[in-house]
Amino acid sequence: MEFEKKIAVLGSTGSIGTQTLEIAREYKGIKIEAMSAHSNIDLIEKQAREFKPKMVCLTDEEKAKDLKIKLADTDIKVVQGKEGLIETATADGADTVVTAVVGISGLEPTIEAIKAKKNIALANKETLVTGGHIVMDLAKENGVEILPVDSEHSAIFQSLQGCKDRREVKRILLTASGGPFFGKKREELVDIKPEDALKHPNWNMGAKVTIDSSTLVNKGLEVMEAKWLFGTDNIKVLVHRQSVVHSMVEFVDNGVIAQLGAPDMRLPIQYALTYPNRLPMKNNELDFTKYPSLTFDEPDTDTFYALKLAYDALKDGGIKPTVFNSADEAAVELFMKGKISYLGISDAIAKAMSEIKNIENPTISDIWETDKLAREIVYRLEKESFNLITAIVSVVMFLVMVSLHEFGHFIVAKMLNFKVDEFSVGMGPAIFKKKKGETQYSIRILPLGGYCKFEGEDEADNTDPRAFFKSKAVEKIACTFGRRGF
Repeated sequence: MEFEKKIAVLGSTGSIGTQTLEIAREYKGIKIEAMSAHSNIDLIEKQAREFKPKMVCLTDEEKAKDLKIKLADTDIKVVQGKEGLIETATADGADTVVTAVVGISGLEPTIEAIKAKKNIALANKETLVTGGHIVMDLAKENGVEILPVDSEHSAIFQSLQGCKDRREVKRILLTASGGPFFGKKREELVDIKPEDALKHPNWNMGAKVTIDSSTLVNKGLEVMEAKWLFGTDNIKVLVHRQSVVHSMVEFVDNGVIAQLGAPDMRLPIQYALTYPNRLPMKNNELDFTKYPSLTFDEPDTDTFYALKLAYDALKDGGIKPTVFNSADEAAVELFMKGKISYLGISDAIAKAMSEIKNIENPTISDIWETDKLAREIVYRLEKESFNLITAIVSVVMFLVMVSLHEFGHFIVAKMLNFKVDEFSVGMGPAIFKKKKGETQYSIRILPLGGYCKFEGEDEADNTDPRAFFKSKAVEKIACTFGRRGF
């Protein structure tokens, strides 16, 4: 079958981007007109030399300067930054733009590509999550097709082929792998590290998407994206550990159509690029004998409550999906740097959603302002957490110093045979007491000091021969300054 497609790939060095180029290698009818990456200069140089696009972009402006030098022996135009990304998305000659960049950064170039009447192969779910009301209207206005690349949305799209009346659709059944922590409870996730969350059982994805998959944030984003792609908010998530059924559509007669396939992202990428045609693909046949059973479970939204927050954002609409997405982007960034805990990701999203008031019909300007505000809230939480830790450490160190100070008194008093009535850490009411010998040892509720109480310390008339005031002056001095060695 003869086939020709001219494409621009935004995010060519990422997981989706590199697999898109694999398909282009297989089908010479797919011509790469332009490509972009953030900072992977070595890989994009290699890709540029192989596919010979007219334009390449690095959004990292310093590395873009180096790339321009590296490609000086070619006719390839090198552009940079946000403006360069938009220029890549609107490149002359390209009829389709594969948006495979990560995060909300995909919104603006996608909008500009639509205005330039480019069809969109959408792998950047944040575009519709944050700006779905704008993007879908623009696509309709410009006669542009938006073809889903995510495996779940591609599956829904394929299952809807032949459905002439969307009123026949009862609901969408969106499948989720459950990530690496399926079946675990919150108390088991307290000490999760980034390397743990990056171990996806079925899919090989970029770091951000993999972390989001583990928290079910990714599934929440997909729910919101599906609303715009398919015109319904009646979307149910099912955990399907085998990742064979990529999603399903249930119709009003209770019939269900599902799309099945091996967990291979090349399939939905290729389908988006070749639609409405299907072309052969090597090495991804589904072997049903390896799957004697297919299981489906309800998601645990108590443990992975980010999914519940996503449904809340979907219900509220307006600016809330942007808040959800931006807070997550900031929280995942902090988690990957070890600045917040794994459970702190969902907590950060909840905090931002509770603090930011809704805007019913947000403009692009509203979206960017809200994106900034949500990130600031999350970054503030990290600072607050740091300050709390600092305070706790300070209190602990203070208590240690006070305890050593008082122990200096105590040990010298014992050496001089003074009677010690009490040795206390902390002040105020006692929360722990234990008497050993003639001395009571106690821990008190306020971590603000401590003391060592000698018999007769404040009673000059005390008759106990071991009382403080009965001792020699040199002994009093020794006991008083005994702490200095400690």
